[in-house]
Amino acid sequence: MALVFACATLALADSSKVLKLKKVTSDIVVDGIIDPAWSVADSATGFYQYQPFHGREPSRRTVARVLTTEKALYCLIVCYDKKENIQQNTGKLDDFGGDVVSIMLDTFGDKRTAYKFAVTAAGVRADCRLLDDARNRDYSFDGVWFSDAKVYDWGFVVEMEIPYRSIQYDERLTEWGLDFDRWVPALNEDLYWNPYEENEGQRVSKFGRLVFEDFRPSIKGMNLEIYPVAISKATYLREGIYKGEPDAGIDIFYNPSQSLTFQLTGNPDFAQIEADPFRFNISRYEVYFNERRPFFTQGAEVFMPSGRERNSGFYRPLELFYSRRIGKKLPDGSEVPLLLGTKAFGRLQEWEYGGFLAMTGEKDYNLNGTRQTEQQAYFGSARVKKQILGNSSVGMLFVGKHTKDYDTGVLDIDGAFRASDWQLSYQVARSFMNSDGDFAGSVGMLMFKESMILGVRGRYIGDNFDVNQVGFVPWRGTGELTALGGPRWYFNEGYLKQIFFYIGGVLNYERVDGYTDHMWALGLNMQFRNNWGYEITFIRGRSKDLDVKYSSWELDYSTWFNVHPEWRAGAGGSILKTYNFSRNYLAPYSSTWAEFSWHALKVLDVGTSLNMFVEGNPDNKIEDITYNARPFFSLTPLNDLNIRVYLDNVYVRSTKQVHQVIFGLLFSYSFLPKSWIYLAINEIRDRSPEYDSTGLLLPNRLHVTDRASVLKLKYLYYF
Repeated sequence: MALVFACATLALADSSKVLKLKKVTSDIVVDGIIDPAWSVADSATGFYQYQPFHGREPSRRTVARVLTTEKALYCLIVCYDKKENIQQNTGKLDDFGGDVVSIMLDTFGDKRTAYKFAVTAAGVRADCRLLDDARNRDYSFDGVWFSDAKVYDWGFVVEMEIPYRSIQYDERLTEWGLDFDRWVPALNEDLYWNPYEENEGQRVSKFGRLVFEDFRPSIKGMNLEIYPVAISKATYLREGIYKGEPDAGIDIFYNPSQSLTFQLTGNPDFAQIEADPFRFNISRYEVYFNERRPFFTQGAEVFMPSGRERNSGFYRPLELFYSRRIGKKLPDGSEVPLLLGTKAFGRLQEWEYGGFLAMTGEKDYNLNGTRQTEQQAYFGSARVKKQILGNSSVGMLFVGKHTKDYDTGVLDIDGAFRASDWQLSYQVARSFMNSDGDFAGSVGMLMFKESMILGVRGRYIGDNFDVNQVGFVPWRGTGELTALGGPRWYFNEGYLKQIFFYIGGVLNYERVDGYTDHMWALGLNMQFRNNWGYEITFIRGRSKDLDVKYSSWELDYSTWFNVHPEWRAGAGGSILKTYNFSRNYLAPYSSTWAEFSWHALKVLDVGTSLNMFVEGNPDNKIEDITYNARPFFSLTPLNDLNIRVYLDNVYVRSTKQVHQVIFGLLFSYSFLPKSWIYLAINEIRDRSPEYDSTGLLLPNRLHVTDRASVLKLKYLYYF
């Protein structure tokens, strides 16, 4: 049970940060060359250094300008530096390195959410949505906008064109929130136009102002995006025999107004998705996997509970809408087909709302030699959220599933009270399975002060709180209370950036054991100015599992190294005494992980993840060791053209054998905005039981259990 604090980062805005938006009548050519039209634009100067030395003057000068036409907003950012210091790396959308600049726009004036558009010195684009006063990011946002960059002897220039019909905004506003950002990797320097408090981090509520001088955006049009999808799939059946499956699908986005979006997918295929990484599990609970399918990730923030913090992870709201239950994998490895899905989400003044519907098909599968059927099902979700008391919020969520035999789901009320340096989040939910159900709830408070950090969280899940058909809450009949806090020292000068020491207690109740585990925790976090640091946490107490009471202890450790722009690494792990539910005994256990990536060339990244799981036995000897590695290389010869290859393998010491190998190759090319060509090849080999054509069990060997290749073409029609 790791208790990790990762310190947030953002600050206090200056009310004098105002930029006037002027209108020009002719379009601006976006090519990285400064046109004469830019001479009439208001200029944003006076950037601040957020790191590595908070509050210092920047080492490099930056000037940002903004203009508008009737159809689009234009941004120019001029970055001064020596040419040899500028890092130009190829990349693809939302995946880049090197020097980068961005513009951020609060287009609803709600001081909670904003768009972020970023461009590197090499011309690679990235975009996302800032959420919860910049505490979180939604990288599933993928807008239609244009940019270019050009490097000169004295620095580089970035130009952006953001069509108004590509974003949502409040037409009644006469100004938007505004900020700019520049990252200088050669100096490890992060610069903002607005100053922010070091202990808080960036806050949308403290943005500067973009004032519409003689213009207000009100662009009208169909705002319709249609993506026909062509798919050709080849699936391995047996030696030398494949099944070809040509197919087609469609995705539609429609914005009937600047505050409403409809999304529809028909017969989707997820060819660009990697296989899930290996997970080793000795607990009594199911393992969680992140959602990777684009239809479910786009706009997903609407259905998320309030209060989740990207930089901390301390507060843990219940995952009541777990989209991987839709089109899920069955016990024999086959998947339930997703036939149709549609979403609608938007906002009206202080209200945000969203709805989701999906239909899955009937699917036969094999379970221990017996034929089973997964019924056709309908999934639905509805969400409404209201902004209150400045940038705080309260909302309701419904998630349900209907089949011919049962109805199940959950209803939730959640919210968050926020200030710039603290957040109090809460959640209360009621599940139902036909007429049965139970309650659950979660609460958390996290406060970052200049000289102190405090976190308190609690959770209760009723015995009959069953949302496993729609959500991920496997810990029924449990309760938890954790309180941690301690002093924090920040150093304005020198190699050491900050020290954080914390102490606290943990109570953890599980009804199945009829006991409340009680523990105390002690931890230390140190961070240095060259972007490396470490954290150590020690936990000690009394626990009970399966009628066995014992003195429990745990040591968690982690370190991260981002000291050079061409490589990064991290390592960590846990050593603990715990109950091993996979072997049914109490014993020591440890897990160790490491990650490394190296930007070997301007067009090539290589790296790997490494994991080692050591299971002890009651005699304090090693029972077994499982090793897992996932080496990869990623080649990007041109921007938005990428070839990624990875090999995931699992080796077990006791058998001296590799038990599973997953090979994956993904070719992806975005030849136009939101238009892609994908080629995915995946192969899985393991040592599962294998039979010959007569039904006889073959000798154990590493053999192909799944092999498929998919060619996918997705093209945007933009109206």
